[in-house]
Amino acid sequence: MKNLNTYKIRMGTVGDEPFLWEMLYQAIYIPEGEPRPSKDILTEPEIVNSLKGWGRKGDTALIAIGADNTPIGAVWVRLFDELNKTYGYYDRDTPLLGMALLPEYRGRGIGKALLMEMLRKTKEAGFGGISLSVDPNNPALYLYEKLGFKKIGVTGTSWDMLVKF
Repeated sequence: MKNLNTYKIRMGTVGDEPFLWEMLYQAIYIPEGEPRPSKDILTEPEIVNSLKGWGRKGDTALIAIGADNTPIGAVWVRLFDELNKTYGYYDRDTPLLGMALLPEYRGRGIGKALLMEMLRKTKEAGFGGISLSVDPNNPALYLYEKLGFKKIGVTGTSWDMLVKF
């Protein structure tokens, strides 16, 4: 049986892009018992913008890797503007965050560790905050609120949230 609590966090690379797409798919909140949508959902304009062209200036990812060195989760930030944006966009100077873990690694503190490290790195880089989008029924909402994110709006059924440094 693999140890689900042993992990390390490393900087993401351009080579992690396929894993980031998988994490984007995993980040789509699906209520318990509901079927997951087809991965074709990743081609919807507001979703594809989250990662399309990954590797541009300012794109930053942290990858959690398990004991066997395979990726188990990720957190990423990137900048957008009015012409190129996605859910959770606040402004052109505020990185937008995405985050997910493989299902079997959720609820173990790994997401919190990833998020806290990304908050630290983003603040050190001189940004004034981070925005995100979350379904209000997603258990991750509690973590975001605990770490200082505040609701600033609603897009569709999701909350747009912002933390300022």
